[in-house]
Amino acid sequence: MKNLKQKLADKELMVGTFVKTPSMMVAEVLSQTELDLVCIDAEHSPFDRRDLDACIFAYRAGEMDNVVRIANDSDSEILNALDCGATGIVVPHVDSADKARRVAKASKYGAGGRGYAGSTRAAGYASKSVLENLEYNRNETVVIAQIEDLDAFNELDDIAATDGIDCLFIGTMDLTVALGKTSAADPLVEQHAIKVCEVAKRHNKAVGIFVPSVDDVEKWQARGVSLFLMGSDHGFIKQGANALCAKIKV
Repeated sequence: MKNLKQKLADKELMVGTFVKTPSMMVAEVLSQTELDLVCIDAEHSPFDRRDLDACIFAYRAGEMDNVVRIANDSDSEILNALDCGATGIVVPHVDSADKARRVAKASKYGAGGRGYAGSTRAAGYASKSVLENLEYNRNETVVIAQIEDLDAFNELDDIAATDGIDCLFIGTMDLTVALGKTSAADPLVEQHAIKVCEVAKRHNKAVGIFVPSVDDVEKWQARGVSLFLMGSDHGFIKQGANALCAKIKV
């Protein structure tokens, strides 16, 4: 069976969602759905390390791939998520090739990279050899660079060419605001998003995106996007509650 890293490399269509609630129970419920993966949003929601540890445990128990959108690109944030056993990380605001190289290095064991510990969940609590842990880290850990700043477009080719970056994720809402617009459907926003797709294709990298509607999926898939992170657990709760009321309060 392919792992997430292989699916990204093969540009396999995948659908996931953002998780905003630091709850092991929500994680357990979502792990029983048909989603391909979830993105735990530690950038915009109140996940501390204990919350991440509990939620990642639940997703792993349910055999669901999970990536953590870390709060920032610090080495400690990367280490925390990966030691807890996340499948990978989504790094916000990757706006330079230097930053892309640094986060890719910080995600891998080795000199100047991720600190090694054999006692973590990721390492099977000392049940794996050093070699097994190194190979797992090399062959399984996913690093997704979020492109959402205008500065990133000055070095987009170099960011996409960075070894260790598995996917470019288009942060459409931050990009919308950065461009002084109010809608992700604005032609200027789409123009920049298409540029990311073109550069990613040139460097044979996967592309992910957030789109507000399933009606947008086909269009972006035709442009080379294979990873769609859509909606959130909060959205699912509101949609379900409102749909219930709409059926009863006719």
